[in-house]
Amino acid sequence: MHVIALSEATADMVDLVGGKAAGLGELIRRGERVPEGFCVTAEAHRLGVIPQAEIVAAYERLGAGPVAVRSSATAEDLPDASFAGQQDTVLNVTGTAELIAAIGKCWDSLHSARATAYRDAREIDHSTVRMAVVVQRMITPAVAGVLFTANPLTGRRDEMAVDAAPGLGTAVVDGAATVDHYVLDGVARDAEGCLTPAHLAELRATGERLQGHFGSPQDVEWAIDGDGVLWLLQSRPITSLFPLPPETGKPLPRVYLEFGHVQGMLQPVTPMGMSTLRSQISAMLASLGVRVEIVDIGGRLYGDLTDLARSRSSRKRLVKLLAVDFGPRAQAVMQHVLGDPRFAVTTVSAERGAAQGAASLRTAGRAVVGILRALARPDAARIRMFQAVEQMRVRSAAPADLRTAADRLRFLKARDADDDSADAIMWPIVTGMLAAALPASLLKGVATQDEIHTVLGGMPHNVTIEMDLALWRLAQNAGDHRQLLLDTPPDELAARYLRGTLPDVGMAGFLDAYGHRGVAEVDLGVPRWAEDPTPVFAALANYLRVTDPRQGPDQRFQRAAATAEAALDELVRRARRRRPVRGTIAGFLLRRARSLAGLREAGKFAGLYPLRETRRQLLLIGADLHAAGLLEQPDDIMFLTLDEAHASVHDSVDHRATIASRRAVHRRELRRRTVPVALLSDGTDVEAVLPVAPAVDGTLTGVGASAGRVTGPARVVHDPATAHVEPGEVLVAATTDPGWTPLFLTAGALVTETGAIMAHGPTVAREYGIPAVICVPDATRTISTGQLVTVDGAAGTVTVH
Repeated sequence: MHVIALSEATADMVDLVGGKAAGLGELIRRGERVPEGFCVTAEAHRLGVIPQAEIVAAYERLGAGPVAVRSSATAEDLPDASFAGQQDTVLNVTGTAELIAAIGKCWDSLHSARATAYRDAREIDHSTVRMAVVVQRMITPAVAGVLFTANPLTGRRDEMAVDAAPGLGTAVVDGAATVDHYVLDGVARDAEGCLTPAHLAELRATGERLQGHFGSPQDVEWAIDGDGVLWLLQSRPITSLFPLPPETGKPLPRVYLEFGHVQGMLQPVTPMGMSTLRSQISAMLASLGVRVEIVDIGGRLYGDLTDLARSRSSRKRLVKLLAVDFGPRAQAVMQHVLGDPRFAVTTVSAERGAAQGAASLRTAGRAVVGILRALARPDAARIRMFQAVEQMRVRSAAPADLRTAADRLRFLKARDADDDSADAIMWPIVTGMLAAALPASLLKGVATQDEIHTVLGGMPHNVTIEMDLALWRLAQNAGDHRQLLLDTPPDELAARYLRGTLPDVGMAGFLDAYGHRGVAEVDLGVPRWAEDPTPVFAALANYLRVTDPRQGPDQRFQRAAATAEAALDELVRRARRRRPVRGTIAGFLLRRARSLAGLREAGKFAGLYPLRETRRQLLLIGADLHAAGLLEQPDDIMFLTLDEAHASVHDSVDHRATIASRRAVHRRELRRRTVPVALLSDGTDVEAVLPVAPAVDGTLTGVGASAGRVTGPARVVHDPATAHVEPGEVLVAATTDPGWTPLFLTAGALVTETGAIMAHGPTVAREYGIPAVICVPDATRTISTGQLVTVDGAAGTVTVH
């Protein structure tokens, strides 16, 4: 079948007619007004011969007048890949010779540089894609444009957006002309621009119909002819929208704050990881007297802060509390939310706030005891803490008598946290964070934030720093294996190590201590370094490129520590002279911070021990289910929940179709480069509606998180597993977690899109004395690898030269 009428195309014929033709066929089937036409199928493209006779016959049936010839690839206008503008369209084609040439041009555009790059970015196999071509009677529009049935700028689902211009719609979709922009929110407006109120009303009604039919927000191309008749030229899913929060059935809007970046991860969490993290984070917050529901939105961890925002007692301190872990971007969006009348205090939230207040009082007693003990005897608190961490490591191991998948499931479901260990670990960390955060207000007018950051550099007792330095020592001892480690790809080194064919470079000892770690390590579904040490070998190669001993991380850390101690002594002397009482208190707190704040990483480090064992047991269960034919591969179990795994183990429930669907969604979300800091229940990306600060040419503004000023070439990194960072390069990333920190040892400075001053990345940057600027919106897209940039940690700016 080489040519078919457009009216015969259906949604299940994408492999034959391509995405665009399938969508148009569905519109015709729904009774929408679509220009008549036909489709040259992908089968003709596969054969490589344009079926001229069939095309001429179909063209003559259209009246042989002007037509539009448009690409309709089999990977086009799809739910997660629009291919907008990636392949060719030819308008006002007249005559059979021009028509055949235009079809050939569309075929050729399948392999254009831009289409090829687009497929590469979405991991679409080029060999599987074919090109169909749509030929439609040409509409001569008085006005044309694009309708989005959800606001593509803010994500708000109850608003539509229209871009329109007189004449052909190419002026709109190509960005070649100034257009009239309309937001349709149900409010009637006076006539302005090229569209009348009647036009806008008809477009809104059309958008509602199409969205209802296709079941998702649509990107619709349309034209209105000289007689005022509306024609639909295309309808495809809007691929850029972030998923909606789950429906709650509540009339007032709700607000959700993204929690994943606190742990340095913006990638989606696997379903098994999500099912465990939701309960763990809720339990951790409850132990602090805070009740927050953790919600899965787009595979990311969001906390529902609605009740806190509407509670009279909670809202007073909410923005301030976000400073420590969530940072200034989160603070800005919540400040905006608190000013929204829809989030005014309500009776129900006030009652819940009172209940939370009671819980907070119960927690307060434990907190006071734990914090005072740590302040009074920090060394003893630190010893107790590491004893608790070691106890957690030992207790995390599964008993040796687990034999069956059912045994392993019972073990996983029966695990309980030890409250004594939790207190021994939690309160020294909280104390250190408070001791580091409080001096800023005590020293206002006496010391700058930059000076305080310097004092907080090079802090001891940080398990992540100790890990990085252990890897550095491994690099220093590489000896005869240096060239092997430098010249061999990291994934090949990892494979040889796991096969036991790699020479002894000391990796076994390192992984014995730190192999339970990894990038996005709080997700059960992510392999640990012990399973795949590729990122460790990549970091090792980066260390081996450091040839100046003064730039070695050991010396950098020692310099940062010495500078911090000297700065602390000078700052305390100055503060005592100017404000004796405040200066004395601030000095005490800063010295306690240097004793305790480095412990921040230890809590997560300890929690990774039981996670490692949980993952090991799950993979063993997965292997059993794979052997039973219920899973395609053992790690498919990470795309189930514990309850679903239980159903497979005990009732032989086959979840393979569910797993395949979830894996596809997960792969799609892995490609998403930006994640909203906060969402409203109507889909609004809160940050997108905030006023935009005026930009200075070449200067990006964020928040200074580690003192210093460095100029160097940028290195934009999305995946640390294979990152090559030369000494002195400026590391630019969306976010970082402890699994990224080996890259810091060779980086000259750090720039991230998210974070808080006390978060993992900035903390480690201060330890090494490298400048850091966080919360730089779109840094990974604005800055390109190789560009010369200046990072000023004091000013909080990144200048692109």
